[in-house]
Amino acid sequence: MTNHYPKGKLIAVGGAEDKGTDLEKGEIKRNNLNFFELGILRRIVEEAGGAEARIEVVTTASMIPDEVGPMYLDAFNRVGCTNVGVMRIRDRADAGLPEYIDRLLNCAAILFTGGNQLRLTATFGGTHFGQILAARYRAEPFLIAGTSAGAMAMSNTMIYEGNAAQAHLKGQVKITTGLGFIDTVIIDSHFEKRGRFGRLAQAVATNPGCIGIGLGEDTGMLITEGNQMEAIGSGLVMILDGHDIRHSNIADIPDGNPISLENLKVHLCEKGNGYLVRERTFLTEVREGALVKKQVHVE
Repeated sequence: MTNHYPKGKLIAVGGAEDKGTDLEKGEIKRNNLNFFELGILRRIVEEAGGAEARIEVVTTASMIPDEVGPMYLDAFNRVGCTNVGVMRIRDRADAGLPEYIDRLLNCAAILFTGGNQLRLTATFGGTHFGQILAARYRAEPFLIAGTSAGAMAMSNTMIYEGNAAQAHLKGQVKITTGLGFIDTVIIDSHFEKRGRFGRLAQAVATNPGCIGIGLGEDTGMLITEGNQMEAIGSGLVMILDGHDIRHSNIADIPDGNPISLENLKVHLCEKGNGYLVRERTFLTEVREGALVKKQVHVE
């Protein structure tokens, strides 16, 4: 049987812990340049092929690309990586420019910044740029990284809106199609500080075949072969598995009513823990060439 798993890697990052920075609203706390957890940034450089690897930063999701781009260049520079460029793609016309297509074809990794994930899907969906990106990820050892909105847009099923305070009410979590690099997962970011457990739980309840990945601040997941996940960074990753949900009222209640779920499974991952998406298996440790597994109990 032919192995059709992608040869590339994904690094989905929950976002920065700094509350003074909100790329979606266009707010930056200027005196805090350490906006990105440097341990994660070093891992991105390592997985891209080392300090000499060409990395392109895509600022499309942000409302303030001219401020965000230089911040990433500075952060990469501080971990010894200077072969970095910024793609200032603002709309679908920009995405088709020969310069950006050429740069996409000749880099080792792409990093999508934070902001608004709907800007990413609206800008790149169905474009030649998006098709090349997906093709390189599937056929080559190519790295796609994303923080916050850039992480949420990676999956086929994407949350694009949802007030955390009302996420327990049916209809308050809005879902659309993401960039589609990985199936059967839904990724949420800023998971702890913005209290998004209910939001991801509702998304999983309406898509119980998906695994929910809740990324805390300064924390990420490295995903290989579209399946094996390794927690990186300093915070918490929460995994929600809805495959064995028994009772669910979400199909039967009107919008605005509280949802009810039984047997939604939750796993907490710290740095070094992992998870296999297809097997729904928790990994106590992910090591080079070896996996230490703990089988998820299925009743």
